[in-house]
Amino acid sequence: MKESFQSLFKPFVFANGVRLSNRIVMAPMTHSSSNADGTVSEAELRYYARRAGNAGMVITGSAAVAPNGGFPGSAAADRDELIPGLSALAAAIQGKGAKAVLQIAHGGRKCPPFIPDIVSASPVPEREGAVVPRELAEEEIRAIVRAFGEATRRAIQAGFDGVEIHGANGFLIQQFFSPHANRRNDKWGGSLENRMAFPLDVIREVKRVAALHADKPFVIGYRLTPEETLTPGITLADTLELVEAIAAERLDYLHVSQNDFWSVPNGESGGRTYVEIIQERAGGQIPVIGAGSIRAAEEAVRALQSGIPLIALGRELVMEPDWLEKIAQGRENEIRTTLSRHDQHRLAIPDPLWGIIMRVPGWFPVEPEA
Repeated sequence: MKESFQSLFKPFVFANGVRLSNRIVMAPMTHSSSNADGTVSEAELRYYARRAGNAGMVITGSAAVAPNGGFPGSAAADRDELIPGLSALAAAIQGKGAKAVLQIAHGGRKCPPFIPDIVSASPVPEREGAVVPRELAEEEIRAIVRAFGEATRRAIQAGFDGVEIHGANGFLIQQFFSPHANRRNDKWGGSLENRMAFPLDVIREVKRVAALHADKPFVIGYRLTPEETLTPGITLADTLELVEAIAAERLDYLHVSQNDFWSVPNGESGGRTYVEIIQERAGGQIPVIGAGSIRAAEEAVRALQSGIPLIALGRELVMEPDWLEKIAQGRENEIRTTLSRHDQHRLAIPDPLWGIIMRVPGWFPVEPEA
């Protein structure tokens, strides 16, 4: 292995003592491959196990905390009968040496239109022509906060090493934070402080439940999207206020969700990326995970050199499950950065995910047929 790549293999220890064997995290990705009832499928287990040996930590795709908060083909964590399947998923990941983190989520207005009872902070559709969600009442908001706590309890009972609260990608938690989705005039909306109330209540409930039920250190992370393109939308200034509030809650990590690690905010004269700005604001208090279009080993090393302690890979680990292993063996030139149309079974990619990859142009770089 080249000496310049050694930083990728340096262990990382969270403040609570949980130790990762390296600096690579498998990012949460939609795979649409759970069973229709929200239980974990055998194909899903094979998919994660195939990749877990090349990451210090694996964050699963989102698991719904409520019956009306999920997506077809996504796992659920909204009832106790799902714990055995979740336990199998945690074990499949941990069996390869990685820490297993369950992402917990509610889709809110992003849920597909055929889901009964689409809800959000306010009755504002995501885009023109989309379903107008029903505004959540006070008691329903409290119930969803408790649902995040209950999903955390189930993750603990299933043997996961942690949970990631999904506050990114336009899901319900982000909807409460967003001035586009949240037009409320009560204590849950209006001012920036009020729009932060729901995310912070979810964080505190997850922490409370973890302290009550976990008998060993348990990782709690939070994923966010730095800005919205919607008008009005979340600004970077808004996000930095939320970042400081999250850091004050002493979570174990903050995961920045974006398509390109090196994205720079409009008007940023210094050329600093979103991730670097967030790292500068809160990195001394909470570890930051950066993600987005990192393919080669050199790119990951450069990302770490920016000061970010952990790098998340999503599509790259789908295309190349042996990414870290090949670097360790000095075979980094053999890392695959495209998909052949004949790769599905070799890479243990479930049928639903493979179908989406083939149908959505540009999501993955797919080699043309010969």
